[in-house]
Amino acid sequence: MYVDSLKMGKKELKFNSKAIHGGQEPDAAYGAVMPPIYQTSTYAQTTPGGHKGYEYSRGGNPTRSALENAVASLENGRYGLAFGSGMAAIDAVLKLLSPGDELICTSDLYGGSYRLFKGIYEKYGIKFQFSDMTDMGVLADQINANTRMIWVETPTNPMMNIIDIEAVAKITKTYDLLLAVDNTFATPYLQRPLDLGADIVMHSATKYLAGHSDVVVGVLAVKDEKLADQLYFIQKSSGGISGPMDSFLTLRGIKTLHVRMQRHCENGAAIATYLVGHPRVEKVYWPGFESHPNHEIAKKQMEGFGGMISFVPKSGSYQNAIKFVERLKIFTLAESLGGVESLVGHPASMSHGSIPKVEREKNGVVDALIRLSVGIEDVADLIDDLEQALN
Repeated sequence: MYVDSLKMGKKELKFNSKAIHGGQEPDAAYGAVMPPIYQTSTYAQTTPGGHKGYEYSRGGNPTRSALENAVASLENGRYGLAFGSGMAAIDAVLKLLSPGDELICTSDLYGGSYRLFKGIYEKYGIKFQFSDMTDMGVLADQINANTRMIWVETPTNPMMNIIDIEAVAKITKTYDLLLAVDNTFATPYLQRPLDLGADIVMHSATKYLAGHSDVVVGVLAVKDEKLADQLYFIQKSSGGISGPMDSFLTLRGIKTLHVRMQRHCENGAAIATYLVGHPRVEKVYWPGFESHPNHEIAKKQMEGFGGMISFVPKSGSYQNAIKFVERLKIFTLAESLGGVESLVGHPASMSHGSIPKVEREKNGVVDALIRLSVGIEDVADLIDDLEQALN
């Protein structure tokens, strides 16, 4: 769905205002401030093809359009597309490829993405190469005549590595490749990949965009009309769309994204600082530390360091990691991230369990690694919870 940038006179609205108003107008029928939930599968036509912009909800729905407009606005794109999950959104992007094509992706990435790449698309003739993408020379050397796309996840899940999007974009432009960026961890509040040269931005909107752990949605944002048309054809043909109720809930969540992300960042910084000084913690992964190997890149392309933290306790083992996550009281042991509540996960057995152990550990996802999604509760309570579990 196409969206114009919302402007006040000649000035474009700033992010906090766009989170509430971007791509949005009062409903045309009755002036509803929030887009109504159009819970319908089809639309009346006066003659074949004579309709008011919508004919069947797989192809388009006003509530979904409102979400797509909002996402495009936040990412400074022109077109947005909403899907039934983040994986459905990634699936649509991969359908831009053909048998024999190759994709280079971040070596440290979400286990579900790895599963889709290797377990589904590889058997259809798509080849996947993995790269840590910290050395642009190495990345360029991996490109060959069959390479069609580079897939970047930054910050990476769960090791919190930061990839220089602008540097990767220079390479993709040189070789005429598509650049897709998974922006789930950062959100457009902290990072806008289209502005840095990316062609496609993907979010598991289930996470920070919706923000309340009550919906499963994926979204894409692009600037190029031809690329948007290709993705819309895939979306309409494959049918992995977001329903009107899920679209409404995600749009409602987006309207508080900016205030939630402020607290996520504040709490994340406090928790990371607490953990790095704890005698029972061996290693903390958070890009806000000057000691983080990609800290300068994070400062350059992000407007904050987020609320995702991974760490390894001292004397860590698989069994001790399980005991730790089971002892927590406020941090909820659960899949997912980015909700208002704090969550804890054990990547080796949960989010990254589908990646072979050798591959996991090569990228730092050891059995003792713990991943925190720091919520917006009182940070003193969160620190007390971690303290009792560590001790």
